[in-house]
Amino acid sequence: MAAGGGGGRPPGPEASLEPYVQTRIFKIIVIGDSNVGKTCLTFRFCGGTFPDKTEATIGVDFREKTVEIEGERIKVQVWDTAGQERFRKSMVEHYYRNVHAVVFVYDVTKMTSFTNLKMWIEECNGHAVPPLVPRVLVGNKCDLKDLIQVPSSMALKFADAHNMLLFETSAKDPQESQNVDAIFMCLACRLKAQRSLLCRDLEGRPGQPRPEPAHGAGGRTCPC
Repeated sequence: MAAGGGGGRPPGPEASLEPYVQTRIFKIIVIGDSNVGKTCLTFRFCGGTFPDKTEATIGVDFREKTVEIEGERIKVQVWDTAGQERFRKSMVEHYYRNVHAVVFVYDVTKMTSFTNLKMWIEECNGHAVPPLVPRVLVGNKCDLKDLIQVPSSMALKFADAHNMLLFETSAKDPQESQNVDAIFMCLACRLKAQRSLLCRDLEGRPGQPRPEPAHGAGGRTCPC
């Protein structure tokens, strides 16, 4: 006859389950003229590749990528929008809702795409995006060195005037892929840091409710 065991029931399946941890979601929108490479930038960051063929975005599309920052898993949602107004009207209000960061993109080989940035900033402000929501400026297609119309000095002056970080990159050139990642990772780091500071500040005040995840305001510096 076999000897008896310890007398307890074997652990149920629930005992092996890890505690549920909610993944924070950061919504980053990408804005700029048609054909500046917004869709290609989102493809490069989320999928690690440059698309063989792209068509004009109609309405709004988004891609997402889960990243790990300081041991925390964070889902970065990158929302891509049509640059042509006729494709934007029906979706634009939803596009700006609950945004955490904004990426303004221009084509370094097309001066008009750079001068039109003022219009995109006005649209962003017109949809009540808070001034403290982080914003960055991205000059795309910098691999086309012989065709550049927007010098770095001009772009840097514009970025400084509007309190933005400036990135010059190429979604097409594989050697620039790390720089594309840096755009979105820097924003994710910044959003995580500001959110942690906001939670710490509110938790230290008696009677203040705990804020909901991933709805913090932007800061002035990037911790990356």
